Amino acid sequence: MSIKKILVVDDELGIRELLRDILIDEGFEIFVAENATEARELKKNKMPDLILLDIWMPDCDGITLLKEWVNEKFMTSPVVMMSGHGTIDTALEATKIGAFDFLEKPITLQKLLKTVNEALKHANNLPKIEINLLNIGKSEVIQDLKKRLDKLISLKTPLLLVGPQGGCAKICAQYLHPKNQPWIDVKDFEVVSNAPADLLDQHRGGSIFLNEISHLTKSQQKGLNLLISKAANYDVRIICATSKSLTQENDVDFDERILNELLPGSLLLPSINEHKEDIPELASSILTMHLTKSDKSEYKVFDVAALNMMRGMNWLGDIEELESFVFNLMQTSLLEKITADDVKRVSNQFNLLHDKSKTSKRSKGNKDEGLGDIFNKSLRDARDEFERMYFKHHLNQNDQSMSKLSEVSGVERTHLYRKLKQLGIKVK
Repeated sequence: MSIKKILVVDDELGIRELLRDILIDEGFEIFVAENATEARELKKNKMPDLILLDIWMPDCDGITLLKEWVNEKFMTSPVVMMSGHGTIDTALEATKIGAFDFLEKPITLQKLLKTVNEALKHANNLPKIEINLLNIGKSEVIQDLKKRLDKLISLKTPLLLVGPQGGCAKICAQYLHPKNQPWIDVKDFEVVSNAPADLLDQHRGGSIFLNEISHLTKSQQKGLNLLISKAANYDVRIICATSKSLTQENDVDFDERILNELLPGSLLLPSINEHKEDIPELASSILTMHLTKSDKSEYKVFDVAALNMMRGMNWLGDIEELESFVFNLMQTSLLEKITADDVKRVSNQFNLLHDKSKTSKRSKGNKDEGLGDIFNKSLRDARDEFERMYFKHHLNQNDQSMSKLSEVSGVERTHLYRKLKQLGIKVK
C-alpha cells in the first residue's frame, strides 16, 4: 500500500512545522508551502492525496486558490480549509465551492486526524479526471470556441461538430451536455437502426453523441433520422460529429434530410495544430491525468525543452495522438523528469509506426500513396524527389550498373553522371 501524500499550505512557520511533524508520525509523506505560488507548484509536481489549505496567505487567499483549482476542472485531491475563529463563515463558504471540510484553529490532534482520514476516504470516490474544454487550452482559438459553444449550450436542436479525427469533438459535446443528466457516446451504430426509441427513452433529458457519422449505413441513417425527429419529445439533444465530408467521401450516399437538420447547427472545430501554444499546458495536464489514474506512486514532470519540442511537432492525430504520446512517455521514460531526448525517442517510434501504416496501405493497391508527401512539394522539388527515387530503384535493381541504368532511363551516360551528382546519389 502506497504512502499517502499531504500538502500543508500555511504562511505561519510554527503551524506548518507542527502539522508536518504530527502527520509524519502518523505515517504520511508531507510537503509544506508558505504561499499560493509554492502550493501551485507542489500540487502540480507532487500530486498530493490531500491538501490542508489556510485561508489567509500573503500572495493569494485560500478561497481564491481553491476557486482556481475548481474552475480548472482538474481537482486531483480533496481540500480541507484551515481557518481562525474570525474566518469560520468563509471556511463554510469554501465547502460550498468545493472544499471537503474545514478545520478551526487551534487544531486539536483528534480533530485533525479524524478529518484527514475522512478526507482520504472521500478521495477514493472523486470522479475520474478527464480532459475537458476548460483544460485543453487558454489560447484565443479555444476561448473563441468556448464562446460559440456557450451560445449553443441552452438549445436542444441537433448539432453537427466538424473537425479533425482524434480532435475535440467529444470534449465539446460533453461541454454542451447538461450536468447530472444521462449521457451516451454511441459506439455501436446498430443500436441506432435497431432500437432508436429505446435509446431516446433511456436518455431522457440528456445527450446522445454519435461520432464519425460518415460511417453510417443506410439503415443506420434512417435510425438517426428518427432520433432527430423524435428527440424533442424526450428532451434529448442529438450531437453528431464528423471528420469527413458527408456528401463526397462516403461509400453510401448521405440522407439529405439529415443534412438539412444538422447543417443549421453545424460548428467547425479547430485542430490542435491551430493552437500549438496550448500544447505545453495540455501535455502537462494529460500527464497529471494519467499519473492520477496509475497505480504507481511515481512522480513525473516535463522539462521545458521537452514541452517546447512537443509544441513544435505536427499532430496529425490531434489530441488523441498527443494523449497516446504523453502516455508512452510516462510509461517509458527512466527518470522523474521527461526530457527532449525522451520526446525525440518516442517521436521516432511513432513516425516508424506511421511509416509502416502507410506501407501497409500502399500494398493494397493505391500506387500514388507510394510517393509519400511528394504532392505537397513544389514542382521542382517534387521532380527532384521522383528522379532520386527512380534512379535509386533502378541502380538497386541492376547491381549499380551505370550502363544498364542508362539503357533503362534513356539518358546518355555522361549526362547521367552529372544528374546523379546533382541529386546527391553516389554510385558504388
